[in-house]
Amino acid sequence: MSGFFISFEGIDKSGTSTLARLLVDHLRSSDHEVVFTYEPGSTQLGGEIRHLVLDWKPQGEIDATAEMFLFAADRAQHVNEVIRPSLDADKVVISDRYVDSTLAYQGYGRGLNLNDLRMIQNVATGGLMPDITIWLDVDLQTARKRGWGIGADRIEKEDEAFFQRVRQGFAAGYKSEPDRIFKVDGSQPISDVFDDVKKVVVDRMSGTK
Repeated sequence: MSGFFISFEGIDKSGTSTLARLLVDHLRSSDHEVVFTYEPGSTQLGGEIRHLVLDWKPQGEIDATAEMFLFAADRAQHVNEVIRPSLDADKVVISDRYVDSTLAYQGYGRGLNLNDLRMIQNVATGGLMPDITIWLDVDLQTARKRGWGIGADRIEKEDEAFFQRVRQGFAAGYKSEPDRIFKVDGSQPISDVFDDVKKVVVDRMSGTK
């Protein structure tokens, strides 16, 4: 497999979608063939799953393990329909969220067993991991100023303690895999955040880091 795989991670309102799209435009302007994608919902099956995990309003709560398996199903389809074929075609793939979101949200946020999650994600992805993961770290105060909780989906409506745990989960991932995960201060002005992102990506793609 060739190509290059980049994922963006962070708590809600950290700027993952905005920065991912800015990077897509930047790399395309440099003559790279780039595929932008996201989770959940980037495939037809994924769109149905996205409705279930984010917007569906059941009479009771969705079980945390059921939620995790729905995300895993979305990811399995995403990898096999979008990501792997694009990498095989020597394209750059930029995904707004991937495996690290499950470890942070369902592992640290929901309290599911991390070893079980890693095993299930390995099956769902066939072991495919990003070449680079950009973690946009913001505190909850910054996220709130950006509209966290306004018009929120089911997960965004979780309380502050939940998102503190999720942020801790991203921090733990960064600490355990510093060669893959790069921490960027997402609370800076967007132009400064993007400058930091570009440096990380250009250095890694050119083989200098």
